[in-house]
Amino acid sequence: MNFPAQRILAVLIGMAIITGANLPIRAADDPLAWPPIAAQQKPWAFNWWMGSAVDKTNLTHELERYAAAGLGGIHIIPIYGAKGFEDKYITYLSPQWMEMMGWAVSEARRLGMDVDMTTGTGWCFGGPQVTDDEANANVVVKTYDVKAGEKLEQKYSREVTQALVAYAPDGKAVELTDKISAEGAVDWTAPAGGTWTVYAISQKPSGQKVKRPAPGGEGWMLNLFYPHAMDDFLKPYTAAFANYHGPKPRAQFHDSYEYRSDWSPVFFAEFEQRRGYRLQTELPALFSKTPDEHAARVLCDYRQTVSEIMAEETLPAWTKWAHAEGFITRDQAHGSPGNWLDLYAAADIPETEMFHSDRSKLISKFASSAAHVMGKPLVSSETGTWLEEHFTEKLSDVKYLFDDMFLSGINHMFYHGCCYSPDEAGWPGWHFYASTEMNPRNSIWHDADAVNAYAARCQSILQSGQPDNDILLYWPIEDFWMQPGDKLLPQLTVHARDWFEGQPIGEVAQKLYNAGLQFDYVSDSQLERAKAIHGAIEMPGGNYRVVVVPKCKYIPLTTMQRLYELGKSGATVIFLGGLPKDISGAKDIERQRQELQKLQAAVEYNDDHVPAGEHIGLFEPLGTHTGRWFIFDDEQSIVSSLISIAPAGKRIDIDVTTNMAPIERSGLYCIRRAVPDGRYYFIANRGETNFDGWIELASFYVNYSPENPASVIILDPMTGKSGVVARNEDGKIHLQLAAGESVILRAFADKKVEGPAWNYWQTNGQPVEIGGHWNVKFTEGGPTLPADFQTAKLASWTTFPDTNAQAFAGTAKYEATFDAQNIPGRVNAELQTCAIDLGDVRQSAHVWVNGKDYGKLIMPPFRVMVDHLKPAGNQLEVEVTSVAANRIRDLDRRGVKWKVFRDINIVDINYKPFDASNWPLTDCGLLGPVTVTLVSNQK
Repeated sequence: MNFPAQRILAVLIGMAIITGANLPIRAADDPLAWPPIAAQQKPWAFNWWMGSAVDKTNLTHELERYAAAGLGGIHIIPIYGAKGFEDKYITYLSPQWMEMMGWAVSEARRLGMDVDMTTGTGWCFGGPQVTDDEANANVVVKTYDVKAGEKLEQKYSREVTQALVAYAPDGKAVELTDKISAEGAVDWTAPAGGTWTVYAISQKPSGQKVKRPAPGGEGWMLNLFYPHAMDDFLKPYTAAFANYHGPKPRAQFHDSYEYRSDWSPVFFAEFEQRRGYRLQTELPALFSKTPDEHAARVLCDYRQTVSEIMAEETLPAWTKWAHAEGFITRDQAHGSPGNWLDLYAAADIPETEMFHSDRSKLISKFASSAAHVMGKPLVSSETGTWLEEHFTEKLSDVKYLFDDMFLSGINHMFYHGCCYSPDEAGWPGWHFYASTEMNPRNSIWHDADAVNAYAARCQSILQSGQPDNDILLYWPIEDFWMQPGDKLLPQLTVHARDWFEGQPIGEVAQKLYNAGLQFDYVSDSQLERAKAIHGAIEMPGGNYRVVVVPKCKYIPLTTMQRLYELGKSGATVIFLGGLPKDISGAKDIERQRQELQKLQAAVEYNDDHVPAGEHIGLFEPLGTHTGRWFIFDDEQSIVSSLISIAPAGKRIDIDVTTNMAPIERSGLYCIRRAVPDGRYYFIANRGETNFDGWIELASFYVNYSPENPASVIILDPMTGKSGVVARNEDGKIHLQLAAGESVILRAFADKKVEGPAWNYWQTNGQPVEIGGHWNVKFTEGGPTLPADFQTAKLASWTTFPDTNAQAFAGTAKYEATFDAQNIPGRVNAELQTCAIDLGDVRQSAHVWVNGKDYGKLIMPPFRVMVDHLKPAGNQLEVEVTSVAANRIRDLDRRGVKWKVFRDINIVDINYKPFDASNWPLTDCGLLGPVTVTLVSNQK
């Protein structure tokens, strides 16, 4: 095992197993047990150090709070400071800063947590060590017309001018760079034949500096197209760690690509080395305002070179440095103009993000695909960036976002985030402007351990075994790069997604996802590693059943050659919208076209008994597997074709659940993992209606019959409960999922599990409202605890007589008594189960009945199943915790100066100065109605 993989898999610190309320203790080898949960399985959090004004006492206090709430680690990001604390600012990478970093690492590990750090402050790579030449740069293009017989009068700097090239009217290029004298003059006269155009190429810093830097981290952002710049950038880190002898963080981190750059001092040389011709001879094509096909080919080569420099040189250099220093790496490739799949794969842990309403699971799958295809066990996410407006985020919002991430293939969650705040800063403490306030000062922290335990249980499953996807969906990025567009180098972002959704790959991915088909994206360079083994397609991270090529006009010849070799070796390849018509790029076009035509002609097509518009290309069999190309002129037929096509005459065992496809009908989404004895399925109901029905999993592991009585168990990550599922005579599985709920199924290959059956609850009578008097006591929060209150009618506590409740954020306990003898259908209350439904809860609850803890509820339905009720005098206790909206509203209405942060200070979700003074009051507390209903367990 190599070092980075060993580091990733070995972080099992503080083996604190997460349990839910009243769960049985199970042995580790019990099939109904959850995998062990330690730091790596728990959610982590971005931890912003404002001005790096941290101290050991407060670091310990903060870390202890994080650990108690179920966080597994923090990610240190120094940023701008808070006003009034300037005397406590610590210069980045100074000995004092390194001491504080080491303290955080040692204390975190004492508490069973761990630590990552950004390689820099704020974002992105950059700082005071980055010179003008090494800064992210824009190309400077100047052109001059010189008539025949005239001299070039302008003067040029040898040090600044990277290329000086004259072009004749017929396009002939004459390089003049070497003719620049020490004084800047150029001894050149335009030959006869018309007016010549001279191109002078240089570069300048783009102006983009490190965003939100901390003291000592200010400076230019780095140029990722300049490999030497990365070497210089890392020197201060090498020096700082050489003089430091304490514990080091687990990982180094690179934030999302927000550079402004399109050139570098060595770009001409890099281009010639990689593309095989001199870009200096193609400047009119590269910078054309009205590009033709030739210009598009040059532009494609330019964009490919940019991508390769980052994916093969600068980012691997950072990872190599990190490994040498004892770290692993996390990288966010999104926003980059390069091939995300290759860039994500350059790190040990690819990391995605979702931003407020920009929540595309198909975009986040780029990070997980890079990990799955290349065999990287962890995929992380920046989670909760602008989830909702400040101080209005609910734990249910967090849970739903987690589910979207899990369904995207993410298995290592990082809150965005949790700002370090010293106790002396008071309430609400220090805040980073683009975050979900997942910190101990926010009232929702009271029940955050519930959503953290949920995430940890899910991630204990999703970090187990191997990804188990069937389809490699090829990303024809060079077909996209061949489209000129209005930018020399378009950045591919999570916000504007036409680069994906406006291309055939986006349409195909959506169809596959909606049909419940499991797939990963794959790049050209990753396909070069593919091998066909016994009909399967072997990648470094596992085996796939088929490669799907979306409709594209242009494709690299090397990729087509690889697809041909895969088919020849027994694999199945599907082309949608016909075969690619042409090769991409400008090098040796005619020779490559001939090679492409020869390759396509070598496939023998057999269209007998095939519907019109479909073609089957057959290859000579190698062993027992005949490889095939399936070509569909109509790209709309992707789903039906994948389900019906089969190697060797057998149906491809694509995992389609009959009641889960199409997704729009049921709202159920699924992702699965393979383990030695079967499969795990994470299933979430992301629709708006409850689901109660029978589903059919793929027959590969769960072919139910008397001869194969293999079991399927349910694991509920919200409660920690588990049980054996009900199956009918056809082997279908009974599943109940309310809207917003999720569950994990474990399907065994050949094991029959003996254990408690899963409960399928069905109402067995009419609900009865729990009336009478409710006693309300405020127990935790501020600014002032309102007076105790008694009411016969549940309503928002903002309507209570004590007006302090209108500014209050925190927790109140509601108590009431009720009689079970009044429940319709009751026969024996002690032996029968009832559902207590809390109705409308703002925003989370913790329930006890007769002193028994029934756990925390963070999302609708706010319902618990209770037993052993007494005929009369049952005691119901409900703790309800609100969001902090009304308290922050009160601060702003009173003009309290809490927004004391430098740089951008704090802004709202629309990037306007934050002001909650005009917010309406937010309903808080237990609004009900609270009901009790008799239920029975369906068999």
